[in-house]
Amino acid sequence: MKPLQGKIALVAGATRGAGRGIAIELGAAGATVYVTGRTTREARSEYNRPETIEETAELVTQAGGQGVAVQVDHLVPEQVEALVKRIEQEQGRLDVLVNDIWGAEYLAEWNVPIWEHSLEKGLRMLRLAIDTHIITSHYALPLLIKNKNGLIVEMTDGTAEYNQTHYRISVFYDQAKTSITRMAWALAQEVQPHGCTAVALTPGWMRSEIMLEHFKVTEATWRDATADEPHFVISETPRFVGRAVAALAGDPEVGRWNGQSLSSGGLAQVYGFTDVDGSRPDCMRYLVEVVEADKPADVRGYK
Repeated sequence: MKPLQGKIALVAGATRGAGRGIAIELGAAGATVYVTGRTTREARSEYNRPETIEETAELVTQAGGQGVAVQVDHLVPEQVEALVKRIEQEQGRLDVLVNDIWGAEYLAEWNVPIWEHSLEKGLRMLRLAIDTHIITSHYALPLLIKNKNGLIVEMTDGTAEYNQTHYRISVFYDQAKTSITRMAWALAQEVQPHGCTAVALTPGWMRSEIMLEHFKVTEATWRDATADEPHFVISETPRFVGRAVAALAGDPEVGRWNGQSLSSGGLAQVYGFTDVDGSRPDCMRYLVEVVEADKPADVRGYK
């Protein structure tokens, strides 16, 4: 069962976290997946982390697809343009574009007002979060819209509904994440006449490499983190949102979602996929109904 066999995907920002999870699941569905990022086995980005795009590509291939690693700084238009030209020369088409470029976890100053937040770090965050997505769409969409049913997924943090009523920790982070939702809506207006679809998508509380490191646990021992943060019990692997993207990419009626703000947990209820452990966490609903209601951690009915 390879519903995406013959499909070509670009996961921009696939070195780690959601991007890696998405790339793997697209590969598991049979797609050829170009995975980009700045960190390779020979060079590290400003993150200075060990994960590499080559590792992601290998995981895609192991999952059943074909992974192709390409080092790209998505703030450099010439590099993005060259990437898309390569995809066109090698494949002749692009069916799925996932804009997951971020790279700003270490720039955010949480709960710091704008007049105290580092301006340099804040503006860098906005460039990494927004400019990269615009540059990538500018060059990639002419190839994607050549065929009907192309899909653009703009990755963000929080649904439009949630972010509309919640301050997202700093002005810079708030702008970075809410802007992407609007960007997906705007892209939807532009690609719809070509029979293509654009959506915004958020994971829940994701057990990324950085999050696991923050709690001093591994994927195998992640439940130990609930001793300090009980609500971490609602968390999900990066593969869960990856399965959400694969489900969208394989849906012949994906156009019904055009312009919408979606979540991994919400889509799981529609498409029936689960996380790798068989659970189906609905984090966005849990945050409102349990965490904000000041109730004790209890995932019954949410996972």
